[in-house]
Amino acid sequence: MNSAKRTGGGAPAPHVADSHDLIRVHGARENNLKDVSIEIPKRRLTVFTGVSGSGKSSLVFNTIAAESQRLINETYSAFVQGFMPTLARPEVDVLEGLTTAIIVDQQRMGADPRSTVGTATDVNAMLRILFSRLGEPHIGPPSAYSFNTASVRASGAITVERGNKKAVKATYERTGGMCTRCEGRGSVSDIDLTQLYDDSKSLAEGAFTIPGWKSDSQWTVQVYAQSGFVDPDKPIREYTEKQLRDFLYGEPVKVKVNGVNLTYEGLIPKIQKSFLSKDKEAMQPHIRAFVERAVTFTVCPECDGTRLSEGARSSKIGKISIADACAMEIRDLADWVRDLDEPSVAPLLGALRDALDSFVEIGLGYLSLDRPAGTLSGGEAQRVKMIRHLGSSLTDTTYVFDEPTIGLHPHDIQRMNDLLLRLRDKGNTVLVVEHKPEAIAIADHVVDLGPGAGTAGGTVCFEGTVEELRAGDTVTGRHLDDRAALKDTVRASTGALEIRGATTHNLQDVDVDVPLGVLCVVTGVAGSGKSSLIHGSVPAGADVVSVDQSPIKGSRRSNPATYTGLLEPIRKAFAKANGVKPALFSANSEGACPTCNGAGVIYTDLAMMAGVAAPCEDCEGKRFQPAVLEYRFGGRDISEVLAMSVAQAEEFFGSGEARTPAAHKILERLADVGLGYLTLGQPLTTLSGGERQRLKLATHMGDKGGVYVLDEPTTGLHLADVEQLLGLLDRLVDAGKSVIVIEHHQAVMAHADWIIDLGPGAGHDGGRVVFEGTPADLVADRSTLTGEHLAAYVGA
Repeated sequence: MNSAKRTGGGAPAPHVADSHDLIRVHGARENNLKDVSIEIPKRRLTVFTGVSGSGKSSLVFNTIAAESQRLINETYSAFVQGFMPTLARPEVDVLEGLTTAIIVDQQRMGADPRSTVGTATDVNAMLRILFSRLGEPHIGPPSAYSFNTASVRASGAITVERGNKKAVKATYERTGGMCTRCEGRGSVSDIDLTQLYDDSKSLAEGAFTIPGWKSDSQWTVQVYAQSGFVDPDKPIREYTEKQLRDFLYGEPVKVKVNGVNLTYEGLIPKIQKSFLSKDKEAMQPHIRAFVERAVTFTVCPECDGTRLSEGARSSKIGKISIADACAMEIRDLADWVRDLDEPSVAPLLGALRDALDSFVEIGLGYLSLDRPAGTLSGGEAQRVKMIRHLGSSLTDTTYVFDEPTIGLHPHDIQRMNDLLLRLRDKGNTVLVVEHKPEAIAIADHVVDLGPGAGTAGGTVCFEGTVEELRAGDTVTGRHLDDRAALKDTVRASTGALEIRGATTHNLQDVDVDVPLGVLCVVTGVAGSGKSSLIHGSVPAGADVVSVDQSPIKGSRRSNPATYTGLLEPIRKAFAKANGVKPALFSANSEGACPTCNGAGVIYTDLAMMAGVAAPCEDCEGKRFQPAVLEYRFGGRDISEVLAMSVAQAEEFFGSGEARTPAAHKILERLADVGLGYLTLGQPLTTLSGGERQRLKLATHMGDKGGVYVLDEPTTGLHLADVEQLLGLLDRLVDAGKSVIVIEHHQAVMAHADWIIDLGPGAGHDGGRVVFEGTPADLVADRSTLTGEHLAAYVGA
């Protein structure tokens, strides 16, 4: 082995290869970053902190991790790159010392109805092989146990292109495990016909009650009325059996309506294509309400919700079928696999045990493999993604985590910290974006961005150790040791929401009274049944406003003004002041610049290379036609209004000639949740996770409801922002609302009027109410895990 030369007989000079122990970033300008230059130590755990919107994700994900992935993609051939996502080079001058980046983010797993915890982690694939080898009776290959694979049979003549071509008869058969009734979804939809039409009326009298279906002019309705299959003047209840069948289930067929060729199709398939095939969250509120009324999902009666065919359910190892195995809690399944002793599949059993043990180790042993992936919280989804990396032998890799403690009880955070330290100790660089003091405490190196959010952020305020951060004069340093005190007096409830015999998921026949008129916090370890109790038992009626963790939808054309409905009163005010149509003041409608179609930029697709976005030369990025910008309101044109921050717009629309009460009310709510720095026209795609959560909260604050249900509103919030959130929750309660918060953050618990603690553990070890009372009583009792951690938090 060739060693480095010695100098003067002393220790060997360091090898030149060992000098690359830093990731160097110079001149980063992605999103709101202001020419950031920084050096990050390799093989250490570095935590990035700062208020929500300060630029943490822009630096870690959009600059360092994005460039690492782009460089790796460039090592593939142009042909392969054509099939991969195209990544633009980040706005940065120099990036040195990068290693392969593995990103474990908070993005929720796809809500495809066929995606489960088992399919998302490859554990199902291993189980299917296991049952195809050991299951009795043997029913076929692994695909016979897959609920995503349908059985196929075919026979006929095929032509073999070899020498003298000749047709030969061939048969093909594939055995799949999909339930034919529900097509592997586990549930079947039933459409309530009374929500589609009033059968006492005829089509000519306006029988349809579907949103947007008007009898007089709507083309869809005219297709039914003039199809010739039904009498438009006869009440629907008087249709013959054949007419009703054609009306509800008719096959697609061409018909002539007012001289135009159109397609006639039965009402049920039409509704399924028009409404049920779309993402419910992306629908307009009145359409979503119609779908929720008209469609009910029930467990498939044929497979009993297992998604599997009868053959797949009949094949067993011992007394356990693959459906039984997937329905078990993962920790129980791990024990069952450990007891299997079959030398012929020993390597497979070893890999399966390791994967299942990783679930248990990471605190997800309470999940089952058949749990739909779309129902996992952001924190659970992130930990599921971590599974495949825990046993990895890779070293000198950069792992990038986005708030890995989200959704974790203080009791579970220590376990997550141990996992992060284990990844570091194997010789990896671990970069973590985080707000929780318990997670910041284990950092080798801390980078604090700020000092504010949005345009007030984007600079590095501090670099160093945790102790130096504590002594430093930054927002994070000042708030690191903040502790919310228990209230001296708590509010008295004005009533109670009675929950009786709740059995959703792991709840064990729970009876509890949720107090109204107060701030009530529902807590407990991850998987103890909090969401099942509240979302599964609190009726989603007209009086309940639920703000969950689901991500807000929005393209680069969407912005805070369009998402919150703020643009509507602004457009109307501009239109009224100038005597023109409101549609002119929408960049997605008539007022759009014709060159860029209202996008403000021109996109050039460069195939396997990253596309280029250049500001539109005609509108100079303002998105509107020049003629539209001549119309003014309060001395400003529409592009200048959209360039204002929420705080500036609140002042602008609050008084003077531009006074618009409808717009001002929405802007007040945005300022209330701490988004005063956002510009009205900022694309939603550029907002951080915490900003999106608060934007959603601000939107729902305008809903008319007496009970607010919030699911972990502190997600993505800096310690300094939590204080503002507590003030907002107080204002809601003082205004006569009832606020129920599902939360792990001790500051919110300490501030509550009433706490309901579920547990004592997760999965089948949870599902019971282990405490209900005031925070002071919980601290005095110390009878639960939450009580112990809250007592330590408040220093009791």
